[in-house]
Amino acid sequence: MEFEPKTPQYSTGDATSFAYVSARERWPVIITQGIDDVHRSIWASEDEELIREGKWIVSELARLKYELQHDRKLSPIPDDGEGDIAAYNKELEALGNPKWHFVPWLYSECYLYRRISSIFKHTQKWKSYDLFARQKMSTFKSSRPAVLELAARYKDIVTELESKHTLKGVHNQEELEEAEKILFTEMCEICLWGNATDLSLLTNLSYEDIQKLQGSEARKASEKNIIVNHLGKAFDVLTAAQRSGKKERRVDIVLDNAGFELFVDLILAGYLLAAGLATTIVLHPKSIPWFVSDVLPQDFAALISALADPQKFYSTLSDDDKHSGSAPSPLSEPEVSNLKFLFEHWSRFHAEGQLVLRPNTFWTAGGSFWRLPKTEPSLLEDLKESELVIFKGDLNYRKLTADAAWPATTPFAEAIGPLGPGSGIRVLALRTCKADVVVGLPEGEDERIKATEGGGGDSGARKWAWSGKWAVVQFSDGKA
Repeated sequence: MEFEPKTPQYSTGDATSFAYVSARERWPVIITQGIDDVHRSIWASEDEELIREGKWIVSELARLKYELQHDRKLSPIPDDGEGDIAAYNKELEALGNPKWHFVPWLYSECYLYRRISSIFKHTQKWKSYDLFARQKMSTFKSSRPAVLELAARYKDIVTELESKHTLKGVHNQEELEEAEKILFTEMCEICLWGNATDLSLLTNLSYEDIQKLQGSEARKASEKNIIVNHLGKAFDVLTAAQRSGKKERRVDIVLDNAGFELFVDLILAGYLLAAGLATTIVLHPKSIPWFVSDVLPQDFAALISALADPQKFYSTLSDDDKHSGSAPSPLSEPEVSNLKFLFEHWSRFHAEGQLVLRPNTFWTAGGSFWRLPKTEPSLLEDLKESELVIFKGDLNYRKLTADAAWPATTPFAEAIGPLGPGSGIRVLALRTCKADVVVGLPEGEDERIKATEGGGGDSGARKWAWSGKWAVVQFSDGKA
């Protein structure tokens, strides 16, 4: 397609790719789970029109699943009144009306979720329904121990920063800068790993503790799986802007998953504001239910609402609790206090315009971010106002690199094309690897990891990049 690299994209027809596995194994399961979710909402309702439309949605989802599993052609998405349908269908035609099992992976996966969205948009009672919402909040609730641990650490951190704007045990400027850099790194790595993070990485911010943390086995164990790590470059950019005296210093986060990952994104956002490394954080959620767990604006509202009355949120019985006959233990008073601190802190940032949500339909388009300058120039100009744009997660990485089969040693700044040098945007990708594409690796690194257990060996598959065990943190300075 126009505005894409000449390097071929990964395809669902490539038997050595995760695209092949996704189309045949993952996607049918996702649709089935969606059908189950709609059934549950139908059973819980007495509204006859909602029930009638719900049954139609189930039949449409079942038809989509049948087409996928039987390798039918991707059919044009029915017009639902939204402006992106024409672009999706134009691209489908340009691809030659392909079948599900031999089609570019990136486009077909985006098409899958856009087509699901269109089914709901053709109804009256289900227009704004998120068939993944139940799953998102359930996952967040099950992350309770990690949430409580982080909430306590966050309260200590921001209270310390905002009361003195310094760190305990720090005696001079050199120590302060070292401690701040380590803390920034830890916050970003928490954000990178999400619920896979060892929460013991956070400290109570004494300088001595930070020094211990720097050499801890836990940190080393975590860091060895970050095969490229440019966090130092990002920190230098933000501290340089801070020292320059600029009054407005914005950081953008292009979000990935809701639930616990959104929680840790907000931990990072709140920290950046409290530490003075940013004056505004702009969060970019999706505008339709997307890739199961991606953040919608209402997911932000649901998370804040849960923190407003955490005792009620954690005490309400889930379906699993009802089936097992168990009940969650109540939160302690300090736990409630810490969670309410987060609610008040983040709500204040949001109310004062320092924490902003800015959805854009570009994030749910069918193509890569290589198209940004041509298809959404106003968004590009907006992002240029930012000191740093953080792209979270695997899909955003795939879109940055056009999901192309680059040699693994291709420089990151080259693989992101129009968002690289001269773009006016500083890009930081925080990505745990869950797809084939990976760039910016040192010579021989891909081969080394392939040779590890489960890495893919000489099968032709880069299986190590499918599991989420490995990560890359990559930076490109488009303002340089």
